[in-house]
Amino acid sequence: MKISLKIFLGYFLLVGLAAWFVLYVFVDEVKPGVRQAMEDTLVDTANVLAELATNDVKTGTIQTGNFAQSLAQYQSRASKANIWGIKKQVADYRVYITNDKGIVIFDSAKLALGQDYSRWNDVYLTLRGKYGVRSSLVVPGDENSDTIMYIAAPIKEGNIIIGSLTVAKPNRALLPFIERAQSKIIHWGALLFLLSIVIGSLFTWRFTNKINALRDYAVRVTKGEKATPPISSNDELTELALAMQSMRQELDGKQHVQDSIQHLTHELKSPITAIQGALELISPSMPPETQAHFLGQIKAQSNRVQIIIQNMLGLAALEHQQQLQQVSQVNLHELIQTQIKHLNQKTHALQASIHAACRPAILIKADSFLLGQAIHNLLENALDFSPPKSEIKIEVTEKNHQIKITVHDAGAGIPDYALTKVFDKFYSLPRPQNTANAGQKSTGLGLNFVQEVVKLHGGSVTLQNNPNGGAVATITLPM
Repeated sequence: MKISLKIFLGYFLLVGLAAWFVLYVFVDEVKPGVRQAMEDTLVDTANVLAELATNDVKTGTIQTGNFAQSLAQYQSRASKANIWGIKKQVADYRVYITNDKGIVIFDSAKLALGQDYSRWNDVYLTLRGKYGVRSSLVVPGDENSDTIMYIAAPIKEGNIIIGSLTVAKPNRALLPFIERAQSKIIHWGALLFLLSIVIGSLFTWRFTNKINALRDYAVRVTKGEKATPPISSNDELTELALAMQSMRQELDGKQHVQDSIQHLTHELKSPITAIQGALELISPSMPPETQAHFLGQIKAQSNRVQIIIQNMLGLAALEHQQQLQQVSQVNLHELIQTQIKHLNQKTHALQASIHAACRPAILIKADSFLLGQAIHNLLENALDFSPPKSEIKIEVTEKNHQIKITVHDAGAGIPDYALTKVFDKFYSLPRPQNTANAGQKSTGLGLNFVQEVVKLHGGSVTLQNNPNGGAVATITLPM
């Protein structure tokens, strides 16, 4: 299972459990919360009505007195209240009064007049000076029936309790408010849960992208490719990327020193041997022509040593770079024309020509010096492997957000055995017999330099045989 899926599932499980717990608690608390609010209101109502009924209870006119008349008028009154979108049209209070023995002496619903309610908690507790409250089923014994809340208040004469007044209200009157509150909680809870999932998905996506970038960087480093560490913010993943970069540079530095010493030793062996041989053979008694020949060899091999060392230093500096240092908008047409001018002397000496096909306005972000040197190396290589009076072609094309720089030479092509080695450091093929420098080899660093430059630009380079003759070098760069 991928780490992104693990993170998302873990986050989903955590948010899901938290959302379920919160919703469960809120929804579960809505009903008792609303009932508690109603109980508080009923307590106030019962005490107010108890005070209003006191005189009629004292005088024995509770059935016909002002209290009974007012309550009857209340029950017949039409209500058009709109309570937060829920309409209230009928009065749903029931009021009954007992004497100090618990016998019902007044009942607004005419249901229990004369009955003994002394054992009901609301009456029993109130007559004893305590808070009287109960909740009973409408249909006794039927657990599925509705319940009614009864709140009682004492009727006093001085400090003596002479009766109790109970206000009863069915709990079903609260159902619309409870259901609406629960519905809103579930609705907004679901939206919050979905929002949490979206935020979690974005977080997981961003975190996974960082992990994938770090993994890709590690893979490219393992393959020995040029790669820039993924640095997007100051966090632990960035620190890990920088640590990997430092480790890579440390390891690359050690390996590079070993490889460079081996290659340099191998390449310098031939010219140094030639110089030593010439020095051993040359003597004052030699004819001037022979001395000049050996001195010429010594000079040529000394120049070769100097070129190898210079190219090696330049390549080492290039290999040490992990990203381009000097990037600007480069006009490819102008860059190519500049390199062609730099090769004018060699082109004239070979009686050759370089034909460029490039649209004038092609721009690319690149290191002008390095890319120019890479193009110069390919053009010079094409001249070296082509016979005199040849035409070298360089063409620039744009396709699929890529730029291709193609160099065609007029030589004999590349031997099959060398196709996979031409970009190796110090690998060089002898110039063909029909060229100006037949049999000679270069330092073997030119194409390797081109490859390193192209890698730094995020592109690729290939060298293949042309079916119509010659070789074709192609640099592919992202636009």
